[in-house]
Amino acid sequence: MTTVAWTVSPASAQGVEAQASTSTMTLTLDEAMARAVAASHRVGEGKARQDAAAAAVDGRAAANMPVVSVMAGYTRTNHIVPFGLPPEKPTAIIYPDIPDNWRTRLDMQWPVYTFGRFESMERAARSEAAAVEKDVATFTADVRFDAARAFWALVTARESVRVVEEALALIEAHLRDVKNMREVGLLAPNDVLSVEARASRHRVQLIEARNMRDVAEADLRRVTGIEPAVAITIDAVLEGPAAGLASYEDLLADARSHRPERQALQARIEAVGGRRDAAAAGLKPILAVGAGFDYARPNPRIFPRTNEFHTSWDVGVNVSWPLWDGGRVKADVAEAAANQRAVEERLAEFDTVLDFEVRQRRLDVQAARESIRAAGDEVTSAVEARRVVAERFKAGLVTNTEVLDAQQALLLAQFDRTRALANARLAEARLDRALGK
Repeated sequence: MTTVAWTVSPASAQGVEAQASTSTMTLTLDEAMARAVAASHRVGEGKARQDAAAAAVDGRAAANMPVVSVMAGYTRTNHIVPFGLPPEKPTAIIYPDIPDNWRTRLDMQWPVYTFGRFESMERAARSEAAAVEKDVATFTADVRFDAARAFWALVTARESVRVVEEALALIEAHLRDVKNMREVGLLAPNDVLSVEARASRHRVQLIEARNMRDVAEADLRRVTGIEPAVAITIDAVLEGPAAGLASYEDLLADARSHRPERQALQARIEAVGGRRDAAAAGLKPILAVGAGFDYARPNPRIFPRTNEFHTSWDVGVNVSWPLWDGGRVKADVAEAAANQRAVEERLAEFDTVLDFEVRQRRLDVQAARESIRAAGDEVTSAVEARRVVAERFKAGLVTNTEVLDAQQALLLAQFDRTRALANARLAEARLDRALGK
């Protein structure tokens, strides 16, 4: 097991001196993913949409509740000739001249029965809210995977820098030996030049490796929202005991049960079905209850009219039944049914892709773990070969070129092992993402 604990400095690759960090944090993979989720604007947008969907559910549920409103108004009319009895010289005014009309009303309307219209729309809104909740889970899984990718990319870049630094230290030590042997006449000048060229090449590789490390660090800071002034200590286990790998069938069943994308599609099928049922109820009658309380001057319900405020009330039951709408309801039902079939086809397509994805990610994990073992053997052999060649070179039994070849083989073997370890971690992260974790 190789445990890596690196302090990532905020300094840039160009050698610009960074200001002293105000604090230092130790970052594990789980902490990186948690910080990424907390800092993600995509997850924040999803949660806002989730709140909007929850508000839509409340709105649909409130459609079945009574609506109470207060109304008030003033109307100015033209003057008229009052009407009374007897017409010639009235002693009782029946219809007076009242140009100023004031009215207030407390009104209540309650759709008592709608043949499932509002219930279906509420059910559709709840299903859509469930789908949006799964969308948030999808965004969260994507952000967690992005954080894992950035985390392991930084670990890999740091390990690559260490490998090149070790290779450079070896070649510089060999260069000192070669120069000493040249001074006593045991080697030709071209041998020294060959080693110096190889050392310069390693220095170029070290510059590139450090640049990749700084870019990986910047990417991790972008994902996690950590400020540049904060120094990061990476606490990671590059190589550890591999967890058991379940069978393809078990992994596929797990993915179908937990992938939030699939659950969102299932919820949207139910939502479209609810809207289809609501549209189908468009030709059914609606039973509503209405009531009101009026306070007006003059009150038209009071006879004869007087220029005084009077109260009145009313209660009624109304039935509305659209007998013919020119095919609007039929078209709405057909549209909703077609949309439902479209989402069902999307679900079927997703299942097809999911089957392949789970199989691919499982094979990737297997291949990566096997590569680690092979790369470990490669490094062991390269280390021993380099040691033997170095000893034989000092004894004058091999040439300088063979030493350089052995050191290059060791460097490549260490790079292969680093890539294998990183690929294994990324393959495991991709498998977790495929399973909806």
